[in-house]
Order: sequence, then structure tokens, then C-alpha cells
Amino acid sequence: MSLKLRILAGLLLFGCSIPQSGAAGADYPSRQIRIVVPFPAGAGPDHVARMLGQHLQEAFGQTVLIENRAGALGSIGAAEVARSAPDGYTLLMGTNTTHAGNVAMLKNLPYDPVKDFVPVIRTITTAMVLLVKPDFPAKDLAGFLNYTKTHPNLTAGYGSGAAQISIAQLQSRGGLSVIAASYRGVPQAVTDVMTGATNLTFADLSVSLPQMRGGTLRGIGVTSPKRNELTPDLPALAEAMPGFEATIWYGLLAPANTPAAIVDRLYTASEKFLSAPATREKLASVGVVVSTMPPKEFGTFIQSEIVRWSADAKAAGIEPQ
Repeated sequence: MSLKLRILAGLLLFGCSIPQSGAAGADYPSRQIRIVVPFPAGAGPDHVARMLGQHLQEAFGQTVLIENRAGALGSIGAAEVARSAPDGYTLLMGTNTTHAGNVAMLKNLPYDPVKDFVPVIRTITTAMVLLVKPDFPAKDLAGFLNYTKTHPNLTAGYGSGAAQISIAQLQSRGGLSVIAASYRGVPQAVTDVMTGATNLTFADLSVSLPQMRGGTLRGIGVTSPKRNELTPDLPALAEAMPGFEATIWYGLLAPANTPAAIVDRLYTASEKFLSAPATREKLASVGVVVSTMPPKEFGTFIQSEIVRWSADAKAAGIEPQ
């Protein structure tokens, strides 16, 4: 080969090796996408992930697999996604627990909720409900506070960071004496209240509503600052315990360094689905309110939430475990 041809071939190879930012993600997705839900099947984030996953599957023409990786307040599943390739094929349905509360509640968090992820879209906000069995002696919020003050050491199960902080707020803001018990997820904590193994729990509205409608559990109050639009007859716990709040959110995230073009494509497809009136109505029926945020705004929000949940945990007297 002549010198001229060798130089030309080298230039061609060099050109091929230069990253083409405009083409990044152009063929995405070309295979199965996996959304990791770091909580058990049946939990609130699982409901939303499955609905969104079904839409993305139809929009992209590729299989979207929902995979539950529960444990350690969601940190096991979140850490798995943080270590995954930044190619858009492994995503996380994160929450205020995985990306805010865990910073204050776990000593050795195996991921950085800001540095190890790129936000895609905040999906919903919701509240939790304080749940007891239908035959619990107190029938309303005032009765609950009176009863628990004269019956100390009731058992309270929690399956999320928000539930743990809410139980602590019963103690710090309500002056109650309860014994907290940890569960792998919210559904398991709810089941033990139903069987009588524990006295009370906090569960997302998406988990609570079917139980309240079916008469298997009774709601005492919600953790939102004011009454929730989906349960207007249920008082806010803050009405009797000023300052009581635990607002819940879920959002889709990808590993850090995922190309912006892929993030944009995921955001656009997700936002289109979530903003549809039929989607809003369907999600409202399971206890969550669509409340989307684009990537940059969602990232700023997460940082502010870390500050807020850390302050709440400290005020509630929760020591990192």
C-alpha cells in the first residue's frame, strides 16, 4: 500500500473512532429495557413502574421488564442500577426513600443519589395513610391519639424510609410511645397489621386505598400537610400534630453518564404518557397524583429533598443504621 493510501486509511479509522454526539442514542432502544423497582411487587412504586413500562414497551416496540429488587429500604436495587452500564437499558423507579431519606437513615449507603444517577422524570406524588385494623378501639384521629397515649408501646411496622420517619413523628410530634419494626417492604408491613401481628403502619395511598375500600383496614389520617384530594374525608395528621408531613414521590432515573439523547427520549415518551388525561385518571384511582418534572428540574428537586428528609430524620431522632 502506498504512503498516500496508508495515510488516508488512518484518517478514516480515526474519524470512525471519534464519538458522534449527535448520533448517540439514535437507534435506542434496540433491545429489552429493564426497570428495577427497589421495593416488593404490590408496593406503590411497583404499580407506577408497571404502568409506565407497558407504555414504553408499546412506544418503543421493545420489551420492558419490571424487576423487583427489594431490601434495605430500597438501597439494594438502587445500588444495582448505579453500577449498571450507562446505556439506557437498566433504569430505576426511585423514590424519596432511595434518593433522599436513605442519606440520613443508612450509615454506609452503597451509592450516591446525586453523583451516581441522572434523573429522567419525576412521575408522581402521593401521601401515606396511618392504618389500623377495623376493630382497633379508636375510630378517628382524636380517638387514636387519646387511646395510644393511654396504651403505650403499640407495635408499628414500616417498610420504607418515609414510613419510618412517620412513625418517629408520631413519637416526636404526637408524644406517643410505639415500638417500630422493620419490614422488607410496605406490603409486608400492611399484611402484619391485617393479621394482628402489629398494631399500625404507614402505607402509600396506592396500597392503602384497596384495603380501606375493602374494609380490611381503616385509615386514621394522611401524611400530606393538608387533606389529600383523593381522600378528602380523611384528616391530615398535621391537623392534630402540627408540622407532621411525609410527602411521597417516585421518579425514573438512569445510571450516571447515560447519554443525554437517551435521557431525552425516555423523558419525552414518559411525559407524553403521564400527561394524558386517561393516565391521570387511572393513576388517581390507585391513589397517586401525576406530578412530572423534567430531568434538570428533577435533579435540583432531589438535592433539596435530601436536605429536607435529613432534617426530618434528625428532628425525629432517627439514628443512621
